[in-house]
Amino acid sequence: MLGVCYYPEHWPESMWAEDAKEMAELGLKYVRIGEFAWSRIESAPGVFHFDWLDRAIDTLAAAGLQVIMCTPTATPPKWLIDLYPDILPVDVKTGTVRGFGSRRHYDFSSENFFREAMRITEVLGQRYGKHPAICGWQTDNEIACHDTTHSYSTNARSAFQQWCRQQYGDVSNLNTAWGNVFWSMEYQNFEQIELPYLAVTETNPSHNLAYRRFSSDQVIRFHNAMIAILRQHAPDRFITHNFIPMSDTQTDNAMLAKELDFVSYDNYPLGRTDLFFADASTADFKRYMRTGHPDYSSYAFDQSRGISNAPFWIMEQQPGPVNWARHNPRPEAGMVRLWSWQAFAHGAATVCFFRWRQVPFAQEQMHAGLKRADNSPATAFAEIETLFKELQQLPDLASHDVKASVAIVTETTAQWVTEIERQGDSYNQQQVEFSYYSALRKLGITVDFIGQDSDLSQYKLVIAPCLPIVQPSFIERCQASSATLVFGPRSGAKTSELTLAPNLGPGLLQQLIPVKVLSVETTRPDCFDALQFAGKTYQSARWREELSEHSELTTVAHYHDDSAAIVRYNNCYYVGTLTCDALLEDLFTELAKQQGIETIRLSADLRLARRGQLNFIFNYSAEPVTLNLPKNTRFIVGSDQIKPFDVVICH
Repeated sequence: MLGVCYYPEHWPESMWAEDAKEMAELGLKYVRIGEFAWSRIESAPGVFHFDWLDRAIDTLAAAGLQVIMCTPTATPPKWLIDLYPDILPVDVKTGTVRGFGSRRHYDFSSENFFREAMRITEVLGQRYGKHPAICGWQTDNEIACHDTTHSYSTNARSAFQQWCRQQYGDVSNLNTAWGNVFWSMEYQNFEQIELPYLAVTETNPSHNLAYRRFSSDQVIRFHNAMIAILRQHAPDRFITHNFIPMSDTQTDNAMLAKELDFVSYDNYPLGRTDLFFADASTADFKRYMRTGHPDYSSYAFDQSRGISNAPFWIMEQQPGPVNWARHNPRPEAGMVRLWSWQAFAHGAATVCFFRWRQVPFAQEQMHAGLKRADNSPATAFAEIETLFKELQQLPDLASHDVKASVAIVTETTAQWVTEIERQGDSYNQQQVEFSYYSALRKLGITVDFIGQDSDLSQYKLVIAPCLPIVQPSFIERCQASSATLVFGPRSGAKTSELTLAPNLGPGLLQQLIPVKVLSVETTRPDCFDALQFAGKTYQSARWREELSEHSELTTVAHYHDDSAAIVRYNNCYYVGTLTCDALLEDLFTELAKQQGIETIRLSADLRLARRGQLNFIFNYSAEPVTLNLPKNTRFIVGSDQIKPFDVVICH
């Protein structure tokens, strides 16, 4: 299925019917509306204007389109801010109020906003919850975007103090858990607790982690309350939310998604490549400047699938140049279609494009749409025409599931810990996790993302690139698993309060592998040492651990001084260093072979994805490639000569 994001309030009503007709003719089924329309719906307290919205919904429905209605809470109107100024968040970097004038200008700890957000949600739910043209709801919009999970407000401080009281019971328990005897930071009561920002130097890491957990809980509280209202008034409609990249929410994504019917994701490969790969060399960056990195979108797709209760959606798919990255190139011809197929290949049920028409005013006037501001079709329009025709040739994708025998264990807490206690400027948890993921994808391996509470029984290879805080229940699951287990550096090094494991790292993982981390050094990326594995030389850089010796351990790889860098005990491997992509690929090739997992060495710009019996092959290169496929291969889209920036679908 295909869809689009539409803003009827931006266009003359005389254009709506023709827009709807063209959407349907293009093959679109779903239209998302309303996520930024609060001021147009309610112009003053209790003064509602629904006639225009009713007509817009009816116009779309008359063309055979289904409507996804949004709660408009991402953009509280000016009159509401004037009525309750405490809605505005306070910047944690400067301590200044983040003012009205853009979007997401609200504080999750403002009870005034919580009440008003739930009120407008209920008003809309009561009016449209059972409307026959509305198939589902999207909550808010890109929750936590623009660094809005955290606030330095008085409201946040009071709420955090109460959260600490509930978590620790007695302030002496908190002092002990956080180690507040250090630097004379002991509190005599909960009312003394400040927020961990704007101090002279670094704040207590345990305090910082507690505040992040609190902030995450505030977001989830807000989101779950909104879902509950919609469930009451729209009991037979789906509810979803459009996530930004998981690392950007600063929230426990699994818990944020728990009450949704399915997760949606906003896919902007070029804008995100510009941000995520900012440190890449000029040659490497330019190579993917107009395509996005071959693994970046699938990294987000697989993460979305991992926390979704049903096949995920792409609620916003980049159709051309965007306006918000540091640089905004246009996609190569064919890439919008390729990205869409890539989403379907990784388990998506629907892809919606942002937006129908480029708006000629305000903050996003430079952001492309499927149509230009003069209403002429943009480049992506023809690609979607092709995509729709190709979708008709495929069997029902709902009957083809993504099956993986390899899993990456991830959680937001790992990101928090490594952001709080950086130790080395060149260590980045998302980059580390991505490097492990990308190495697997270069081998044609399908990957699930799972949490510590997930069932491990279906997996042959379970990898935790960075898991600083390990739960006892996860150890039990690992002990019961026959999978090969791989843990990256820093894993198990911390307690739940972000203090050193009392038995040294990897802490609880010593129940799986008898190794201790004796010391840690971090180095500049360009100051690497040799690493020996399987008779070849690789690199050890950025993060390097000194591992203890043990008679039952097998050294798999060693540093330049012959000390152990990667060790094994039974089915468990511990990797004590950050390393290069080549070692990860060779290591995972060997481990996959041991477990009977099929691998295929792909060139740098080719990727393979499997969904049921269907094989999807993507060419991110500007050069055509001849595919070496079995003679009985049946091609549904394309042939064994894959063109530049193209996709082949076969089985």
